[in-house]
Amino acid sequence: MSHEWDSESVGSSDEDEVNVRLHPDWHKYRDLIERRRLYRLDTCRDVREYYEKYCTDLRKDGSGYLRACNVGDDNALCKDAGLPDNLFRGCRVSDGLKIVFKAVHLRSCEYDIVHFLSTPPQRSHPMNHSIPVLDMIPVPEDEIGLIVMEEWSPQLLTDPPCCMRMFLGALQQCVDHTVFMHQHHIAHLDISMRNILFDGQERYAFIDYECSRRFDGSLPTPRIQGHRTTEVPPEYERGEATDPYKADIWALAVLILRSCQLTGFHVPELLRLTKPMLHEDPDRRPSAKIVQKAFDSMIPTIDETRLQQCHSVDHLRDGGSFPPIPNL
Repeated sequence: MSHEWDSESVGSSDEDEVNVRLHPDWHKYRDLIERRRLYRLDTCRDVREYYEKYCTDLRKDGSGYLRACNVGDDNALCKDAGLPDNLFRGCRVSDGLKIVFKAVHLRSCEYDIVHFLSTPPQRSHPMNHSIPVLDMIPVPEDEIGLIVMEEWSPQLLTDPPCCMRMFLGALQQCVDHTVFMHQHHIAHLDISMRNILFDGQERYAFIDYECSRRFDGSLPTPRIQGHRTTEVPPEYERGEATDPYKADIWALAVLILRSCQLTGFHVPELLRLTKPMLHEDPDRRPSAKIVQKAFDSMIPTIDETRLQQCHSVDHLRDGGSFPPIPNL
């Protein structure tokens, strides 16, 4: 299966139809998932045991615990109310690894792109920082594909890296994956803080390719128009058809600056790096490869003392200032 486009305007009604967010009946797919694929969807028993093991105050932190307790059947599925309808938590039976299932249309851009990124040789490439996919389960009769992913956490938001070296390492992975996608004619089109996850071992990964597009490379500069995204570049607001790769560059710059503000790391070098990435004219923004080269050249200029520096809640204490970030 392949969904590759090169056109002056991507956004046909047929395409929109298969790229919408689904609302599956997870009970319908429980037997397929559990008996044939050796995974389990979370039950009320699983949720209760999780909260009892990891939460110190169930009255304060246990809304999910209370919901699980109020369902009479321990074996009943227990959907996480904090997740969209197309996501469901579970585990791998063999070792208890926590996983997340995502239901997408079988002919969607997301299913095609995730399949591409998760297939050798792309899967093992050192610049491929997409979330590890354990399995892809097609359900042809319903035109649904179930993507089985490892469960990682939004660490940049909830638990910032402890030192500048690790912080820059996280951003390096974001830059590298953007280069990797663009080299394979993929534009993510929703690069944002919420779409970067952490595995607890210094590995970061992109998720959520719902908005992404993959092109065949026959045109040097494909165009998109009217695309939905978290971080809205100025050309979108002007209603212009735009280069999707340069929209990614703008969003990557916003991600870098938001990360600095939220973690407390004041890195003037990153301000200089992102300035051309935020140019109003997308044609004057650098390519992902140029950004990567600039980032790689920047790292050796930062001395060891700064690299070991812990994050600070007062990131403006040295007299520096961050430029305003659109939509912040």
